[in-house]
Amino acid sequence: MTTLNALLKRNSEQLQVFEEKLGYTFTDQSYLQKSFVHSSYSFEHGKDIKENNETLEFLGDAVLDLAVGYALFARFPQMNEGDLTRLRSALVQESHLAVMAKDIDLGEYLLLGRGEDASQGREKPSILSCAFEAVIGAIFLDGGYDAARAVAERHIAPWIDERKKTLVSADSKSRLQEMIQEKYNQGPVYVLEKAEGPDHAKIFHVSVQFEDRVLAYGSATNKKEAEQNAAAEAICIFDELNL
Repeated sequence: MTTLNALLKRNSEQLQVFEEKLGYTFTDQSYLQKSFVHSSYSFEHGKDIKENNETLEFLGDAVLDLAVGYALFARFPQMNEGDLTRLRSALVQESHLAVMAKDIDLGEYLLLGRGEDASQGREKPSILSCAFEAVIGAIFLDGGYDAARAVAERHIAPWIDERKKTLVSADSKSRLQEMIQEKYNQGPVYVLEKAEGPDHAKIFHVSVQFEDRVLAYGSATNKKEAEQNAAAEAICIFDELNL
């Protein structure tokens, strides 16, 4: 018979190893064990295990949205609502949660049905991201919001700056223009500082300035890209510029 309690007893040592990777020790490990149970596994063992991690996933999704939203609000107090929303979405989207799940080898601990396991289910972003959310939901039930928030922030914090740079680089000049114009009703200017190298491999160095103050620099093989890079750098350090 494969009940949840039987799984818990059988996998106790394995669960402890995962707790070390996660950075959280459960008071009640049954929450953690349940977070590993995929619906395909519970379907195959329906007589004994009628529950899976889907409700924990639902809970964890809500906890992650709040935890990440608060972390970004506290870290970037001058960032506007639209940018905060886009950055939070980038951090909690399926593909990124799957990356974080792989960082802690979450796929190794999942209980999958035979078919799902045979089709490389442990590597599927959809399954990994849902399992990561389920683990956060399990922590919330076991230790409350503060515990879940602390774990979420610990695993997401190293990615914040990288995701921010990815977002701002898409059309940095327009975004920087909006950010400055919203407050001062005028935009920045771009100055070509120098161009060096042979004609076939010239490098352009540009500064972005506002009211005779240099905000950031950017370089590239063409002037337009150098301006975008300068704007992207200015956006990334915008809170530190104290404009």
